[in-house]
Amino acid sequence: MGAFRYKGRNIRGEAVAGFMEAATTDAVANHLFNLGITPIDIHAAPPPSQSIWMRELGHKRIELTEVILFCRQMYTLIKAGVPIMQALKGLRDSTHNRTFAGVIGQLNEALDAGLDLTAAVKRHPKVFSTLFVSLIQIGETSGTLDQSFLQLASYLEREQETQQRIKSATRYPLFVVIALVIAVFIINIFVIPAFAHVYAGLHAKLPLATRILIATSRFTVAYWYDMIAAVVLTAFAIRTYVRTPNGRYRWHHWRLHIPIVGPIFSRALLGRFARALSITIKSGVPLIQGLTVISRAVDNEYVAARILQMRDGIERGESLTRTAQATGLFPPLVLQMVSVGEESGAIDALMNDVAEYYEREVDYDLRNLSTAIEPLLVVAMGILVLILALGVFLPMWDLAHAAFKQNGGI
Repeated sequence: MGAFRYKGRNIRGEAVAGFMEAATTDAVANHLFNLGITPIDIHAAPPPSQSIWMRELGHKRIELTEVILFCRQMYTLIKAGVPIMQALKGLRDSTHNRTFAGVIGQLNEALDAGLDLTAAVKRHPKVFSTLFVSLIQIGETSGTLDQSFLQLASYLEREQETQQRIKSATRYPLFVVIALVIAVFIINIFVIPAFAHVYAGLHAKLPLATRILIATSRFTVAYWYDMIAAVVLTAFAIRTYVRTPNGRYRWHHWRLHIPIVGPIFSRALLGRFARALSITIKSGVPLIQGLTVISRAVDNEYVAARILQMRDGIERGESLTRTAQATGLFPPLVLQMVSVGEESGAIDALMNDVAEYYEREVDYDLRNLSTAIEPLLVVAMGILVLILALGVFLPMWDLAHAAFKQNGGI
């Protein structure tokens, strides 16, 4: 892949210029022709170290909040009758994030070249999800693009709220665990060696707990850099494995079974699935296509595989209730609501109720997460203090007791 800059004219005869990555100049020219742009000049761009890297250095990450605001603004402008290209130009000029402004500008250029909004949005998968693209396509086809943007804004707001609550609830326990690890490391490096030096001068027989602490401390002092390197390499190896298809699937499956927090992740994912299914059905997306889109939007390979299993079952002629039951993901109450929704033809409304049920459950679990984890943290700190007390202070107590008996004998 190489970097190329091009100049050309669109179907209106206006001059356009831009940057593109492709294998050859012919590939760039073919892509431009497909966009309705007649190329005039195509030449290789400077090396990445001279141009792309310097340009990307000042770019900011596109936050979910900015995408939500974009959807809200597009809903308002389209509902007010503003032409979509004019709306995009206005949002591009008013967006403070240069990276997102560039994306909006590219959407406008694609529309100017004759593409529809769905195709333009689809070219930015890192910014706009598969569900986002599908709802935009439904909105364009049915003439309800403003409602699609409104539904997307509401869906993304709920997603953001859930993510923020999970981060807020896990921040304190994570901080305490990190503090405990650092405290143990400092005690092994600085505190225990000082006591070991004192005990060595007394030539006394030390308790088993003290000998274990001193041996652990000596090992940490001698090999602390190897331990840090092992931790870093292990983290790198795990991260590399998780990025593989099989590793990602296993990690996403295991994450749903972590004690205390696993059920919260599971309910949050099922709530996301129910909300997305409600939106796609309400928007008129066929069920099979909707399940395919949702499987890519749940951000969990294990749950995505179960959703695709549901899709395959429906393709074979089975009911949604039967396929949902076969996955083993849903509790009986949800399966009953799905069954009632199929019989009454109101599956979108009942899926919305299921989503609200899960969101309430997640909200309750997150509010009580600290209460559930605090006893475990207290027990861990108590065990640490007990070990230190037995290992460090017990010899001092024995020596003081022996000295007291000796003085009493005198």
